[in-house]
Amino acid sequence: MISHKAYSLTEATKKLERYCAYQERCHKEVVEKLKGMRMIPEAIDQITTHLIQENFLNEERFSKSYARGKFTIKKWGKNRIVNELKLRQVSKFNIKSALAEINEEDYHRTLDELAKKRVTQISETNVQKKKKKLADYLLYRGWESNLVYEKLKELI
Repeated sequence: MISHKAYSLTEATKKLERYCAYQERCHKEVVEKLKGMRMIPEAIDQITTHLIQENFLNEERFSKSYARGKFTIKKWGKNRIVNELKLRQVSKFNIKSALAEINEEDYHRTLDELAKKRVTQISETNVQKKKKKLADYLLYRGWESNLVYEKLKELI
């Protein structure tokens, strides 16, 4: 039999403070963590409210940090970032302010670098297939289709 530790409200609050201090979290992650700790709905609400009031949990800060990170480190396009934030139930307002964190010049330069690098890696000789492979790669990473197709015309 699997035994689950029972947490007092204070213990659970401290544990979640550390969880949120370690890295930015969204509300959904915090609620799921508390449910995993078998906390009752009233306790979940109380702890979540405490974390927001004490600034451990801030969805706008989370979404901005998430967008910056996924763009600079993983080179994701805006579509992918938006979809991932929606999956985490982040509000439209916070998604919009998160996208504002991405500098347009950097955005286009990153797409250019990513596309050029990928073109050299595709060994396909058939031009149509090569275009499709590059387009699929960039679209999967969340780059807008109009930008992807402009890049294809430019590179292949």
